[in-house]
Amino acid sequence: MSTQTAETNRDPYVLTPDDVREPPTGWRSSLRFLGPGLVLSASIVGSGELIATTALGAEAGFVLLWLVVLSTLAKVAVQVELARWAIVTGQTALAGYNKVPPRIGRLGWVSLLWIVMAFVKVLQVGGVVGGLAAALSILFPIGSDPLEFTSLAIWTTVVVIGAIVSLYSNRYSLIERGAVVLTVLFVLITCAIAFGLPATEIGYGLSDLGDGMRFALPAGAIGAAIAMFGLTGVTSDEITYYTYWCIEKGYARWVGPNDGSAAWKRRAKGWIRVMYRDAALSWLVYTIGTLAFFIMGAAVLHPAGLVPEGNEMITTLSRTYTNTLGEWASVAYLVGAIAVLGSTLWAALPGWARVAADAVSLCGGFDWRDTERRQRWMKLFTVLFPIAWGTAYLYFTSPVFMIQTGGFIGGLFLIAITVAAWYLRRTEVDRDLRGGQWFTVALLVSSVLFAALGVYTALAVFGVSVA
Repeated sequence: MSTQTAETNRDPYVLTPDDVREPPTGWRSSLRFLGPGLVLSASIVGSGELIATTALGAEAGFVLLWLVVLSTLAKVAVQVELARWAIVTGQTALAGYNKVPPRIGRLGWVSLLWIVMAFVKVLQVGGVVGGLAAALSILFPIGSDPLEFTSLAIWTTVVVIGAIVSLYSNRYSLIERGAVVLTVLFVLITCAIAFGLPATEIGYGLSDLGDGMRFALPAGAIGAAIAMFGLTGVTSDEITYYTYWCIEKGYARWVGPNDGSAAWKRRAKGWIRVMYRDAALSWLVYTIGTLAFFIMGAAVLHPAGLVPEGNEMITTLSRTYTNTLGEWASVAYLVGAIAVLGSTLWAALPGWARVAADAVSLCGGFDWRDTERRQRWMKLFTVLFPIAWGTAYLYFTSPVFMIQTGGFIGGLFLIAITVAAWYLRRTEVDRDLRGGQWFTVALLVSSVLFAALGVYTALAVFGVSVA
């Protein structure tokens, strides 16, 4: 067996002294070790950005452009803190959630809450499947006119089968390569359209961008601002998945088991710095993608007074581009929409398969370190989840409702994630590995914003109006 094959076959969730590796120094030498963040980017720039962020741009215009950058940046610290813990311990987020007291039987309250949330999240990812089927139906109607049930049902079936077949192996290397291709595709297409608008009759100028970066919050825009913060950047789903991607990339395995030595601590600090670079690159990619969608809404729909939702958003934007720039622009937008939603599904399915298998393990179904059984459970969920998502979409046929419902539940879970991050940082991360004073301040700010958004979401769910 070759060295490369042996390296590939090693279980990233089992830490041994034989697998340790010295970390690279600097950006250039770190590039080949980046990747988890690109899987994260593929997941983030999805239904929320394509539908909700474009709608917010249509509603508010350029005035909230600054908030896109702030809302994506403000959430990174909690993501990084949980990833730091995962690299140091070699454990997944769900295992960490299960350690936070109090416990209810075998499960901690945070992991139990995650399992409950997962059932509702079937609606949200079902909305992604539906949005992808809708875009394909518009571009290639089959069996009926675009967006009619027959065409949507056919394309939903194709999407479900395609997801199962392409991701059944669940290999991290395949997931990462696919995410890179899809991320590059949607960033190039959406940025070409959004940032190419100044050369058209529906363009915008530097003055519009300048006004949008002035940190102003007009009266009546508070609701839109809160929605912007909740829908852009990393969510509870992506923060949880990121720990799995960091481990499967090899960061924890290369640090090795904690033997208390100075060499272990040096390796841990080095691979945490690599993770920092990975997270920074991810933030840059999904922030650019989110800005592109917001600019589309602000430049194309806002001047026309259009704030459509759901499938109508895709239809309206594609028709607007057709009327102003020609058929090619409509096709380009639809291809971009397919790439965006496809990338979200590509990253979401293996993420959910891993977390669901982890939940079975925590409930006593099997030992997570048993590689063969873990793979079997992950493959089972790789089949079950797309079927559940497609069925949910065909039953509700309302992507906006489905996505918003999942978003509400995810907003509530942000409070639990914040508690877990601080608990694990205090109990299981060496003080020398926690980051400096500025990172602590950033983590505190991020946590306060997460908690505030979670409280606001809870009040909204129970019908309490907050001025």
